[in-house]
Amino acid sequence: MQSDFTLHTLKPNTLFEDIIDRYNFDRHLRIILFDAIERIEIALRTKMIYHLSMSYGGLWYLNSELFEISGNNLTSYNNTILDLKKEFSRSQEIFIKDHKHRHPLQDADAWKILEVASLGTLSKLYKILKHQLPEKAIIANEMGLNLHSELSSWLESITYIRNIIAHHSRLWSRNLVKVPMSNLNNPISIWLDLPLLPVQQKKPFLIISAMIYLCNQVTPNHQIKNKILKLFADNLNVPIYKLGFLNNWQNQGLWK
Repeated sequence: MQSDFTLHTLKPNTLFEDIIDRYNFDRHLRIILFDAIERIEIALRTKMIYHLSMSYGGLWYLNSELFEISGNNLTSYNNTILDLKKEFSRSQEIFIKDHKHRHPLQDADAWKILEVASLGTLSKLYKILKHQLPEKAIIANEMGLNLHSELSSWLESITYIRNIIAHHSRLWSRNLVKVPMSNLNNPISIWLDLPLLPVQQKKPFLIISAMIYLCNQVTPNHQIKNKILKLFADNLNVPIYKLGFLNNWQNQGLWK
């Protein structure tokens, strides 16, 4: 038997106006979340450059002794450094061009090369840092988390969301491939304090909550949450449970 999806038939009482409303809702949500991602990316970049450069010098990213490079991690490290150099090579920023002119064939210090690194590359670089490095823990703590593994998990999921947004794909009624950790080890700030349903783990609700948590740490006066709540209030006809906002989500500590 063919399904409605196979036959391309719409459900009864489907209105074109509802489709447009949901499209516009999703577009505005993606704009708000991109603002959050920008804040998180800048904070991560700044903290990685500062703490690691102060401890190990400007070329710390080329020091393989600072990274977990056993087994498959060696390939991961080499590929990440290659991606980093490719992003640097493609950049048309004036300070990058000036470096190439003044210091041809010389590796750029972290405060130059990481400035044009993508969030994905920054995330990978952070993840493969040696776990015992105190700077890795400091960066996680300053982002509001007690474990570097929690931050790595969140960064991977945020990078995934960023790519969805950059390609103008929808978030509404979507199951996510990259699911971030939800059970935090003694969170530094207010987090989700009520049990999550399995569906909430897969929907954007969890990663959106993680982004708000991080923004609370790195830019305390942000308006991301308020903008999302206003978007919901202005679009009462859009079923937000399709984003995972269900099961008394308003009573979660982070969302109060």
